[in-house]
Amino acid sequence: MYKQIIRPLLFSLNPETAHNLTFAGLKMLRFIPFARSIVRLIYGHEYPALEKEVFGIKFRNPVGLAGGLDKNGEYFDDLANFGFGFVEIGSLTPEPQPGNPKPRLFRVVRDKAIINRMGINNKGVKHAVEQLKKKHSGVIIAGNISKNSSSINDDASKDYESAFALLYDFVDMFVINISCPNVRGLSDLQDVSFLSDILDKLLDLRMYFDEYRPILIKVSPDIPSQQLDEIIDYCLMSGVDGIVAGNTTRTRDGLTIPQEKIDEIGNGGMSGAPLFSKNLALVKYISEKSKGKLPVIGVGGIMSGEQARQMLDAGASLVEIYSGFIYEGPSLVGRIKKYILGTGRSDNNKIDRE
Repeated sequence: MYKQIIRPLLFSLNPETAHNLTFAGLKMLRFIPFARSIVRLIYGHEYPALEKEVFGIKFRNPVGLAGGLDKNGEYFDDLANFGFGFVEIGSLTPEPQPGNPKPRLFRVVRDKAIINRMGINNKGVKHAVEQLKKKHSGVIIAGNISKNSSSINDDASKDYESAFALLYDFVDMFVINISCPNVRGLSDLQDVSFLSDILDKLLDLRMYFDEYRPILIKVSPDIPSQQLDEIIDYCLMSGVDGIVAGNTTRTRDGLTIPQEKIDEIGNGGMSGAPLFSKNLALVKYISEKSKGKLPVIGVGGIMSGEQARQMLDAGASLVEIYSGFIYEGPSLVGRIKKYILGTGRSDNNKIDRE
């Protein structure tokens, strides 16, 4: 039903309008008796064999929703009903910010890609905390934090510390976003001199809290190998718990649309199917370089259960989807879980169709 009816309707709208309309629909379900229970019944089936402990946290399954969809932590309970093992909210900044001017979100339907230059638009970490206080599901929450666009890199650590401290008691783990291509200068924070200044302070700050919250770094697939090696070495030595591999890419590799169409869209980070091979290689590299000592969350272009399995086989402990959820629909979560279990034969077979 999603591919035949819902997706064509949503894709007839501006992408950001479609996004807002979708989440308005999710919110409406809260007021319809038994609606959320029906969603859970259809999509939320769990398999005990998929339970997994990573970072000292027990995940009911290894399939998560990547950051950027629930920017403000307003819909994590609703999204959990689709069967996710964890939901990443954000990116969240200390102060609210509007992001970049519109239009800033684009679909490349032929290639199952999304290009965005949202600019980390969000209502601020304090707003997210108020939403998290209302949490009623047991879903694991990863809090993705970043600096405000107005803050210079030399002062970035103050923003991360502020967001980290405010959010600490309300999430289960942290993702430190130092690689978004849509905020000027943010990816420069992947330089280990900037990175260590930020992470050393967060690691020290964590010691003052009663509960232990894992800290992960989100890296770009465009990062040079030497810089990535330095980050891996730093993580292994410092006590950083893992890496999210990876963020969106500035490249347009894998797109088949004419170059003039690419030029019309302009700048922005690309996610979706064309990114899969690049991020798969990134996951494999980190796993091999760290000799399996550094847990990795694999994300980027996963559109099928088979691709999720490839990410896990490459060394990922967990996987996340984003563009796949938009292009393939909510049944993708269940199809991935079935494939990992070995009960979903192929995404092209009848068992896995919409």
